Amino acid sequence: MMADKVVKVGIIGLGRAGWGMHCPELDNFKDKFKIVAGCDVDEEYRKRFSDKYGCKVYDKVESLIDDPDVELVDVASRSTDHVKHAILGLKAGKYVFLEKPIAISYKEALKLDNLPLKQKKKLFIRHNRRFEPAFQHIREIIASGILGDVYEIKLRRNGYCRRDDWQTLKNCGGGQLLNWGPHIIDHALNFLESPVKDMWSDLKRIAAVGDAEDHVHIILRGRNGRVVDIEISGGAAISEPEYIVLGSKGALECRGNEIKLRYLDPAVALPERKADPGTPKAGFGSPDKLVWIEKTIQADPQLKVNMSSIWEFLYDSIVNGKSFPITWEQSLMVMKIISAAKKGTKF
Repeated sequence: MMADKVVKVGIIGLGRAGWGMHCPELDNFKDKFKIVAGCDVDEEYRKRFSDKYGCKVYDKVESLIDDPDVELVDVASRSTDHVKHAILGLKAGKYVFLEKPIAISYKEALKLDNLPLKQKKKLFIRHNRRFEPAFQHIREIIASGILGDVYEIKLRRNGYCRRDDWQTLKNCGGGQLLNWGPHIIDHALNFLESPVKDMWSDLKRIAAVGDAEDHVHIILRGRNGRVVDIEISGGAAISEPEYIVLGSKGALECRGNEIKLRYLDPAVALPERKADPGTPKAGFGSPDKLVWIEKTIQADPQLKVNMSSIWEFLYDSIVNGKSFPITWEQSLMVMKIISAAKKGTKF
């Protein structure tokens, strides 16, 4: 494709994700993408979409995929239909941008993994929270070494909501593991910087009125010894910082885009200390004067990205042949963790 090519997009699902998220984002990239078609079973949604974009609308997915104008099929349908709709698009030779979750289980995700390589190369996964400025900046801080050896990271997305829509129902692919789960588990696997050695998980339903889990706690330990502790809850009346990072020489916490840092001044050498087996005269050992640096900064990573940046990466992959930063293997591993967390539970 030519560098000035505009990619023509057909969106499957014109509701909360397709209409409420994808369309506004695409409106900011009109030099790269053009919405040419939409599909939804809801007549009101189709009319709303047609009135705004003046393009073709369909009530059947097959009709949108058969449309010769559609080059990229953007799958924003219900979670239970993601694999089916992605396969239809890929088998028709289209590019496919697949909203999370990529499937409702690891077993179902393997249907995509088993596709021919030429089809899988046209599949792109929308883990757009990979490009949150706070996530990117915290990774840069860890890499800088100012926190020392990072041994534990806590990731939280907490609130309290008596939710009652389809995403609270198991047979609709509901539950926090398939809602926030793909985003935060993707963060966790990137923070781990190591293959997973073992994991622990606990799922509960606290406040949501459906039958799917709304409280998720997962602890992952990497082969490198680092631990990532994940909690996603719709039943937590008091929230915690979204990120806490603990290192041997400092720590940070982050809420929104505000990052609070406390770390030992790297310009001040630490004197050598040895443990004394004797009886202490008072306190808990000898005094130790530590020089701390404490500051609060706004997330501003060197890589200037936000969640909408995923469309730019997608465009560069389709048009310019550049590597997409979210690999299929990473997305598949996310589903493996989700299914492992559910195994043996009522969820």
